[in-house]
Amino acid sequence: MKRRSLPVAAVLVATAALLMTACGGGGGNPKADDTIPGADTPGAHTPPPSANASDEPRRPDITLPSDVKDDFESWHTGDPTHDAILADAGRAQTATNYAIIKGNPDEPALAFYRQGNALVSGARWVKSFADAGITYTGTVRYFNPNVVIYSKTSAGVTFCTDETKAFNKDKKTQKIDKTPADKDSYVYYNTHLKRNKGGVWQTTELVSDRGNAKCTP
Repeated sequence: MKRRSLPVAAVLVATAALLMTACGGGGGNPKADDTIPGADTPGAHTPPPSANASDEPRRPDITLPSDVKDDFESWHTGDPTHDAILADAGRAQTATNYAIIKGNPDEPALAFYRQGNALVSGARWVKSFADAGITYTGTVRYFNPNVVIYSKTSAGVTFCTDETKAFNKDKKTQKIDKTPADKDSYVYYNTHLKRNKGGVWQTTELVSDRGNAKCTP
């Protein structure tokens, strides 16, 4: 493997099926044409993890350590519904990264923002890091977000990630693997979310495509 950034985890060569997913954990065996119906339809650009409604559900703490950052670029539209959907889509990514850092596939924040196939694949992804004894350090940039609303409780979200500044770190030695970035440092995500009774937009399906031309410079 050329890339050992956060999502690729080259130490897991023996489990190549995991290597097609990004830092948020993938679902299934994604290809460039794997899509969640409707999620690629042009729509309003989307928001970052932040919401201000007074009736917000009690959310888990997913504060990342000082050497780790999720940078959500232009994830705010001004539309309350779109921004709420993208806020939770972003939180699902951060919750997965938080679980990786904690080394806990059963991290409650993961199940708070993921359900269905996305939760299963996300937990497996976290476990792959834990089993390998690695975490990560650095910044993951999330950009080109797009949201499509299907109904009051269903939506699709696509976005890109830039992992050129995120690297695997050995938990025991603290050694950072700064493998040079390449096109596989960029990942395209296509996700589906459902709004639960508590008002949280949970990611239920997720496919990803590393090196997709929609995201590479």
